[in-house]
Amino acid sequence: MRLKLLAGIALLGGALAGGGWLLLHQPLTLPVVVAETDVPVRVFGLGTIEAQVSSRIGFEVAGTLVELHADHGDRVAAGQVLARLHPAAQQARVAKAEAGLQSAEAQQLRVAAALDRATAQAQQKRTLANRRRELTARGTTSVEVAELAETEATAAAADLGVARADLAVARAALADARASLLAEQTALAKHTLAAPYDAVVVSRQRELGSATAPSEPIFTLMDPATIWALAYVDEGRAGMIREGQPAELRLRSLPGEVFPARVVRIGLESDRVTEERRIYARCERCPPRQVLGEQVQLEVETGRLPSARLVPEVAVEGYDGASGKVWVIEDGALHQRAVRFVARTLDARLALAPEFAALAVVTRLPHALRFGQAARAE
Repeated sequence: MRLKLLAGIALLGGALAGGGWLLLHQPLTLPVVVAETDVPVRVFGLGTIEAQVSSRIGFEVAGTLVELHADHGDRVAAGQVLARLHPAAQQARVAKAEAGLQSAEAQQLRVAAALDRATAQAQQKRTLANRRRELTARGTTSVEVAELAETEATAAAADLGVARADLAVARAALADARASLLAEQTALAKHTLAAPYDAVVVSRQRELGSATAPSEPIFTLMDPATIWALAYVDEGRAGMIREGQPAELRLRSLPGEVFPARVVRIGLESDRVTEERRIYARCERCPPRQVLGEQVQLEVETGRLPSARLVPEVAVEGYDGASGKVWVIEDGALHQRAVRFVARTLDARLALAPEFAALAVVTRLPHALRFGQAARAE
């Protein structure tokens, strides 16, 4: 009995040893890379729908809203009146400025008439003084009479100078009155809010009867022709993106639809915290309704590979964005080789550089592999 037990144990040990030997020495069958043709290389980014031209507009003066002519979703043309403030107080200021202008004009006319009178008197006094001087020279009149006439001529000339100065003051007062009227009329015009460009009303922040402060937003407008997608792309993936490259947009509200687009701008400043670059793309076929701030997925096609051998990133050790180590099958055994990659696809596969095309690179690692372990391609 004891001998039978020992024999059974020996047989079991032999079987286990044989199985272990087979596991250790039987070649592994592993999948390796195969050549693929016309492989697109795309870069992925998340972002939002934005408008390049968007404005929060309001009045430059304070007042009370008495008219509103636009609301959420309305399309407005450049120059179209959107709202008005109560104008009574400012209209009174305009009327006062107009009265001041009329007074200044009348004052200028009065001073101009006084100047004409002073000019005539100065000329008459000068003529009389000259005649008396001649008569004095002939001895037909006294010196005192001639001197009195000369004094009166000098005084008339001084009065003429004063009249000219009064006219200059009147003209300045008239210019000031015109400027005051223009300022009041400009302030009155600021009681009307007009659209600065063809736009869509995104929102209206105030209602009739509201008291508004200067520069307080009343409407938010956007130019629908300038809508684009702003996406954030990892710096490590953004190096090959160029303006004009084709792209695809997927809106969160329409996940089943793809909208063709094109890259129109690449930000010149990356986010220093997230290390992402801003990429702007404008759709070539846009959805009928576009909502600012909606989440969007952007895929930019940076190129196509006519032929490529793609290795899953999970099968690469020490990948640094350009190179790493892979397991290869050489002469029926496993070895590790350092290789270089030229591109990365959206499904996390890496394209081998052309000089490594002859390597049988393992694409799936079932468990820890050993250097020199027997293996064959699947």
